[in-house]
Amino acid sequence: MPEYRAVRARLGFLALCKSPDAAAEVTVTAALRLGVDAAIVFADILLVLEPMGVGLEFTRGDGPVIRRPVRSGADVDRLTEVDPAALGYVAEAVKRSRAALPARVPVIGFAGAPFTLASYLVEGGGSRTYARTKALMATDPGAWRALMERLVCVVAAYLNAQIAAGADAVQLFDSWVGCLSPADYRAQVLPHVRALIGRVTPGTPVIHFGTGTAGLLEAMRAAGGDVIGLDWRVDLDAAWARLGPRHPARDPGRSRARAGRRRPRAVGAVACPRMGCCCSPSAGRRVRRRYVPSSRTCCAGGSAPFPPAESTKWSVTTRRSAAARR
Repeated sequence: MPEYRAVRARLGFLALCKSPDAAAEVTVTAALRLGVDAAIVFADILLVLEPMGVGLEFTRGDGPVIRRPVRSGADVDRLTEVDPAALGYVAEAVKRSRAALPARVPVIGFAGAPFTLASYLVEGGGSRTYARTKALMATDPGAWRALMERLVCVVAAYLNAQIAAGADAVQLFDSWVGCLSPADYRAQVLPHVRALIGRVTPGTPVIHFGTGTAGLLEAMRAAGGDVIGLDWRVDLDAAWARLGPRHPARDPGRSRARAGRRRPRAVGAVACPRMGCCCSPSAGRRVRRRYVPSSRTCCAGGSAPFPPAESTKWSVTTRRSAAARR
């Protein structure tokens, strides 16, 4: 969007994340210009790692880099305890976004899930094989457990601060967890995700999202979450058949205009498409604006309009959680 690019022209990525005014501006502008049904606050999943003293940098072209990776129990012990105030700029961005948006538009906070954050710490940045992460899991389970437990504490506090600031729901991004086998996920990840979700402020809907997780959906359901997120590799029909109608599917790719236009047959299920994963940065505003009504049409089962907010499970859930906090 031109508005976002104008902000980025004067602020680097990390500076933008740390400016509550600017982060709220790009959050609210995108939501209102595109007419989406909910706004996700502008931030990054790795922000929680910076105050841990690992030398996080966002390098142009190479993405995030961890200058002091964590590859042993001693490295875990050296991690700095995170003061929640060190991440207060994200909560403030949530607060300002909530104040600026109409009450009918929910605000979604988010954080990286423990496995994905741990993988960044261990690998020192992006990876194709996650070899160091898997090696630590296999050769030093005590260090792995300590790292995951520490991340659970940090992420839970971070999400709850966003909820206290006005987030109507929160999402866990487990971007890299699809590299694991179901057995490794159940043994090394599931208990920690379950512990994290158990610490989230009661009554707040949790979206549990991962990529490449076609083989992990049942285990992710067991780990917890009110909504299980899918990527483009999983058909909604198949996911609902496996997970059941109690878990709405949040699918960032299947509701594109070029995807099928029939609604999966699952009583009580709700689809929550997400724009970020299926519109490339080069897509113009006209393309993005077409995405929103196309998604509503697909989710409603053809040409019928999307159900009004008051009738969807999503809105009922978020409205109740907001009422409970008040």
